[in-house]
Amino acid sequence: MTVHPGDAIGVFGTNGAGKTTLLRLLATLLKPATGKATILGADLATDARYDVRPRIGYVGHVPGLYPEMTLNENLSFIATAMGIDHEVVESSLAAVGLAGAADRRAEVCSHGMQRRAEFARVLMTKPDFLLLDEPHSALDGNAVDLVDDLVRQIIDSGGAAVLVSHDRSRVENLATYSVEITGGTIA
Repeated sequence: MTVHPGDAIGVFGTNGAGKTTLLRLLATLLKPATGKATILGADLATDARYDVRPRIGYVGHVPGLYPEMTLNENLSFIATAMGIDHEVVESSLAAVGLAGAADRRAEVCSHGMQRRAEFARVLMTKPDFLLLDEPHSALDGNAVDLVDDLVRQIIDSGGAAVLVSHDRSRVENLATYSVEITGGTIA
């Protein structure tokens, strides 16, 4: 599979087919056991994968927030780690409709709010390569539109996106093309 700048790729398959594993490989969270994979010019079998990790935005199916921290603290932590101005934290939370919940601990936020906070992180970090696992799940209509706008923003700026989903019709409206994973193999 080749993903070019400006592409949004839809990835489909049954439960257990390997979709999330593919995303974790592309996010540099897993090292390939065999084969060859290159992301943003980095060979994923080497330590070069760590060099491109800051350019990758990954939103998994399960939110990756620190539960005991507020939404603001979660994003501020990322901003500090990536050298991003902290003013961007507030504007990113506001852009996803969470300005009023910035001081709420992640553990008391609904799943949909946690997902919105992760999309705020993506807005804040402006990745070149966006990876989304079930991006529309647990979201209300406004947040679904937010996800679609975010994907378009990334690809319109020359980035690329890979979207894993069971919602074929929603993702195919965004995708440049789609692939099917069956038994760990891309068809």
